[in-house]
Amino acid sequence: MDITTENVLLIGSLLLFISILAGKTSYKFGVPTLVLFLMVGILSGSEGIGKINFEDPQLAQFIGIVSLNFILFSGGLDTSWKSIKPVMWQGISLSTLGVLITAILVGFFVSFITDFTIYEGLLLGAIVSSTDAAAVFSILRGKNLALKSKLRPTLELESGSNDPMAYFLTIAFLGLVLNPDQSVYSIIPFFLQQIIIGGVLGLGFGKMSKIIINRIKLDFEGLYPVLAIALMFISFSATDFLGGNGFLAVYLSAVYLGNRDIIHKRTIMRMFDGLAWLMQIVLFLTLGLLVFPSQVLPVVGIGIFVSVFLIFIARPLSVFISLMFFKMKMRRRWYISWVGLRGAVPIVFATYPLLAGIDKADMIFNIVFFVSLSSVLVQGTTLSLVAKWLHVALPGKAKIKSPVDTFLSDGVKSNIREIIIPENNFSVGTKIVDLKFPKRAIIAMISRNEKFLTPNGATKIQPNDLLIILSEDKNSLHEVYERLNLDVPQEEEDH
Repeated sequence: MDITTENVLLIGSLLLFISILAGKTSYKFGVPTLVLFLMVGILSGSEGIGKINFEDPQLAQFIGIVSLNFILFSGGLDTSWKSIKPVMWQGISLSTLGVLITAILVGFFVSFITDFTIYEGLLLGAIVSSTDAAAVFSILRGKNLALKSKLRPTLELESGSNDPMAYFLTIAFLGLVLNPDQSVYSIIPFFLQQIIIGGVLGLGFGKMSKIIINRIKLDFEGLYPVLAIALMFISFSATDFLGGNGFLAVYLSAVYLGNRDIIHKRTIMRMFDGLAWLMQIVLFLTLGLLVFPSQVLPVVGIGIFVSVFLIFIARPLSVFISLMFFKMKMRRRWYISWVGLRGAVPIVFATYPLLAGIDKADMIFNIVFFVSLSSVLVQGTTLSLVAKWLHVALPGKAKIKSPVDTFLSDGVKSNIREIIIPENNFSVGTKIVDLKFPKRAIIAMISRNEKFLTPNGATKIQPNDLLIILSEDKNSLHEVYERLNLDVPQEEEDH
């Protein structure tokens, strides 16, 4: 069956519906949803029962880049600076040095067991060097498994921030394959350019996005997520145009926004959470359609060797070397080593050699697909079991909360106060988002002209407004009075 303008919506919606139903059952067996999505794509492909002909790596790469933007941006919005700050350097070391070591070890191993040149081996190693956060935490949430200490934020930070490094290495080693006369040292200036421009512009676009979202006045709340999408793509494309790492810029921009007060923040976060899931399904389906099982079978032998080496040697070595500078119990290092799932990102990066037209592009793509699939099946189905073996799982029925649940239940707001805004108060005419209230206090309701209204970040304070404040503790309540430039009542001081 050929995909045409007339049937693309029907085929697409049916595949999406089937994928969601398949993903619903995956939690029961501990299999990551991405495996089910890939399987639906493969079964629907030209060699499956669906007989859908799809042989366009350029379109698949475009879909992959768009999808990764949404996935990285959503992950950045959900990243709490408070939780990752204590483990920031561990995460950065894993997502940079760890990725580099993995790529080099796998690259030399591949060139040793095959007829790949060293640059071709390093290219394959770079493609499979990053881990997949979506696969990891879909299983952990499905099994209601919580991890001890600071393991989860470390894994989140690594998984969310290692794709830019893998992308850089993929592009760099692909350039060396196409131009073997170049020195390997030539990639150092390229690396510095990618990281510095990507990092600076990422934070810059994050700050600019906050100002635009809070300053611009839109008539409909539903337009704010659309505005955020536009700003996300501007961050990526402008950074990429200027020679920086667009994926790094998107992630840093989202981390900055997620830890700042912006208008309709909950609406934006929920929208991106749903879009990230949609993009994951679309991405996995597309990559599944692009795969030809008959072409994967001849590389199964090599794929097994590469998978075993990656899982049991390259990943543990990269983790232990990356974390050798930090204090951490050995069993936690072993668990981080095991949580090295390869997902859709390596398969997306494997389309770059296909488009570049190098000799072994098809072989690289099929090996990468097999390695990613086997990694998820072997490691993904055993994450809960290994966590219990290594005693890094919390006992009982500890659950991992979603970012929205965490946001809504971050501290019980047990103190309730009513504050009247005087006519001459500086806050009159100011948006709530610009008041910079402490995070442990919220304006739950406003009484205005004998009517109650539920405020949001864009709501402006008016004279004689009665603010109903919920705060987590007395210190937060005192800080509210300070932000409003009001004297703390005597009864509050006595407490």
